[in-house]
Amino acid sequence: MRGPGARFWARATLQLSVVAVLWGVLVERRLYVRRTVTIKRLLRADGELTVLHLSDVHLSAGQAHRERFVRQLADTDYDVVVATGDLLGGPGQEDRCAAMLAELTRGRPGVAVLGSHDMYASQGIKPWQYFTRANPRPHGQPLDTDRFVAALQACGWTVLRGATCAVSTRVGTVMFGGFDDPHMASTVWPSVADIQSPSDTSLNVGVVHAPYTKALDRLCDAGYDVLLAGHTHGGQVRVPGVGALTVNCDLPRSQGRGLSRYRNRWLHVSAGLGHDPSAPYRFACRPEVTFIHLHS
Repeated sequence: MRGPGARFWARATLQLSVVAVLWGVLVERRLYVRRTVTIKRLLRADGELTVLHLSDVHLSAGQAHRERFVRQLADTDYDVVVATGDLLGGPGQEDRCAAMLAELTRGRPGVAVLGSHDMYASQGIKPWQYFTRANPRPHGQPLDTDRFVAALQACGWTVLRGATCAVSTRVGTVMFGGFDDPHMASTVWPSVADIQSPSDTSLNVGVVHAPYTKALDRLCDAGYDVLLAGHTHGGQVRVPGVGALTVNCDLPRSQGRGLSRYRNRWLHVSAGLGHDPSAPYRFACRPEVTFIHLHS
């Protein structure tokens, strides 16, 4: 028979759980933050380069707050912007999302890769399935990906789908290489030769949406100096002192957000700005963009 003490703790636990849910749904998922990281002794030319890294916008109806935040980034100081996929949050958002991202390439180059949510709407997934299924990836109706890519290209973005591009910057030529979401069965993986990076550039940047080790290995084998990815949402729910409970890929949980080392390269995984429409919640994992300062 439970005593008064047990009932007290049961009520307290329930109340804290309700507060945590309300915080995650109503507050934290809108607490956007601009982070900064610095990587020294990386450029092969004198100077400094700033890359704005954003990911997982998941833009859908009713998210004017997220759109405002992204548009305001255009007034900050950076040299090139990189978007690592899952930019769309549902059907009918292709033109709206491209118009928002067009603000970031006014006078500056932009490079993007696609995530599964840029091709298909989500059918939704129960949160616990991220722990019981090795690779949850339900796909809903097809989105107008071709329209979205064309709209991005029209406003200065280069969308890499198993390709490379050279970008002129204040520190010289920077080569980018990337390909479609590696956790999709339909993705055509480029060979190492298809995305091979040159050795005479100031920097080579490998870009992919989901940081599965097979994808990161492909970029490392192709000679990229630094790797950028998204997809994990930083775990989306993090426990203080423990970190992410899952990162939905085969990277160690400790590498599911922020800057780390992978095969002697720098890897930056963005926790992203949004969430799947079926999981509008963040806890101890604020939505973010990152300014990456690269030095010689």
